[in-house]
Amino acid sequence: MTMLLAASAAFLFLHFGISGTRLRDVLVRQMGEGAYLGLYSIASAAGIVWLAIAYNTALAAGSAPLWEAPKALSHAGLIIIGLAFVAGLPGVLMPSPTGVAQGGIARNPDAVRGVLRITRHPFLWSAALWAAFHLAVNGDEASVVFFGTFLALSVFGTYSIDAKRARALGADWQAFAQRTSNIPFAAILGGRQTLNVSELLTWRQGLALLVFVGVALTHHLIFGVSPFPGGWVPPFLPGW
Repeated sequence: MTMLLAASAAFLFLHFGISGTRLRDVLVRQMGEGAYLGLYSIASAAGIVWLAIAYNTALAAGSAPLWEAPKALSHAGLIIIGLAFVAGLPGVLMPSPTGVAQGGIARNPDAVRGVLRITRHPFLWSAALWAAFHLAVNGDEASVVFFGTFLALSVFGTYSIDAKRARALGADWQAFAQRTSNIPFAAILGGRQTLNVSELLTWRQGLALLVFVGVALTHHLIFGVSPFPGGWVPPFLPGW
């Protein structure tokens, strides 16, 4: 657990101690945004690898259970994670002012489309849903640290990105933010936005659904656990 806690602390510091602060602005001015993003991407990837290794090491050493999730929650996993895929992946594939190096899109009056009408951070909220589900359904110490790290990063990361964009884009960001919401559906419920279902039925959602099906069918091969009720595995992919 010590290595997992260290990996979690380092990963969160990378995002909230550097990327989420004005230190990022200083580094970008000194080395250029391209160089900063390149180094930051490498560091983030290394952090994820370290987290994964530390998590598997903690599980192998025996991670103490904290609670037992109800079976109904496990069975709901396909629906919950399916929604996360269908909302999150399109959020990465479509132009968005909250995307990497895409802040200038905030100047586009037609920037708010599709899932951005629901939240301006579709990927991060989908990642939060993924992390919260896996944290709840596993219920052991190592899983709480591992998935809790991604849950904290996803939720608080939305506010961090908002702050960075506000500093960098000023009035353009404020105009975009007023037409959207961080919290899912808040802008729609507040009357500042409307839901256009036709904009949610695009090739991006279709691709996300295909990716989700592929991950679900191979989950037992990649992670050692079937996500289907009763531990069902597809007969054409029986396992090793």
